Amino acid sequence: MFPIRDHNPSRRPAFVTYALIAVNIAVFMAMLPSYGNERALLQIYSDWALLPARISHGDGYYTFFTSMFMHGGILHIAGNMLFLWVFGDNLEDEMGHLRYLGFYLICGIAAGLAQYLADPGSRVPMVGASGAIAGVMGGYLLLFPKARVDVLFIFIIFFKVFPMPAWIMLGLWFGLQVFAEMGSTGAGGVAHLAHIGGFIAGVIVTYPMWKRLGGTAFWSRTRGHPTHAEARYRFAQSTIPTVRRRR
Repeated sequence: MFPIRDHNPSRRPAFVTYALIAVNIAVFMAMLPSYGNERALLQIYSDWALLPARISHGDGYYTFFTSMFMHGGILHIAGNMLFLWVFGDNLEDEMGHLRYLGFYLICGIAAGLAQYLADPGSRVPMVGASGAIAGVMGGYLLLFPKARVDVLFIFIIFFKVFPMPAWIMLGLWFGLQVFAEMGSTGAGGVAHLAHIGGFIAGVIVTYPMWKRLGGTAFWSRTRGHPTHAEARYRFAQSTIPTVRRRR
């Protein structure tokens, strides 16, 4: 399930979101030669990834920050940057550039802290922007619960794009994180607790802004939709002719 775009155009350029995407890609490209060298990659993770056991020994606090800009592979960074591209610009539009940057970093640190508290002795490195981006999604849910999001569903060989309200798409995503964490063995892999922690942090940090806008009265006024006109998209019809079978 992948969001490919929302119907919520931003009113000004999202410079911070673009910069965050550029920095993440630049770090990934700098790490790219190491992916074929296990020893070099392990050294990079040892120095810059979030290692709970290292934090527990009073070292490496800066990795709460640096780990946010590292990724474990092309699919990892591609998925994260897609989610940031879809949801980040609108939050930046509402918060302003500097406030949004602070919000993003706070959510990322909160996500790392959630993963650390779950297992302070773990020696499994944690990398990725997904915790911070989960915070962006939590803030988006609070401000634009009924903004339409086009979601690509892929099931084996079947795929189709469905428009749906943001609260359904983001609610499903959050529910999947909780369900996956409940079934997790804790042996590594996806840091679901970081996703959960980042998402909750995003809702909490956005809450004062939502209250200033009027809280539930803001929802009543906007009906959960963006405060400006939604974008309209049309999917082009296929140019491949239909061949009817003869009877």
